Amino acid sequence: MINKNEIGAIILRIFLGLTFFIHGLDKFQAGIGNTVGFFESIGIPGFAAYVVASIELIGGIAMVLGIGTRIISTLFVLIMVGAIIKAKFAAGFLGGYELDLALLVISIFLAISNRNLFSLDNALSSSKQG
Repeated sequence: MINKNEIGAIILRIFLGLTFFIHGLDKFQAGIGNTVGFFESIGIPGFAAYVVASIELIGGIAMVLGIGTRIISTLFVLIMVGAIIKAKFAAGFLGGYELDLALLVISIFLAISNRNLFSLDNALSSSKQG
């Protein structure tokens, strides 16, 4: 029987994955050079833009599928902490870092929660035990 907590975790996992996937895709489609320039303008090495965009894009897909959920969530936590500190904090909560903070909290939840229903992590774990 599926409980409400599992359904909530699935919704959060899929939302988080789609959100990061879309942000990563946008970084590449809008021209990764723009993101490189922005990173450099706030004191972050330009190559980090490729790393962040790749984690967002590939990690977003993995999150939706439920592959490596804890690892990807942890990487998302690092990205969100960096975004809040380096780019958003000065703007304040409203219009600044509120979305980043929400994504950070969801990422922390998924990083520390058990594997959930309808994830490939769970399916692979079950097949190894059986």
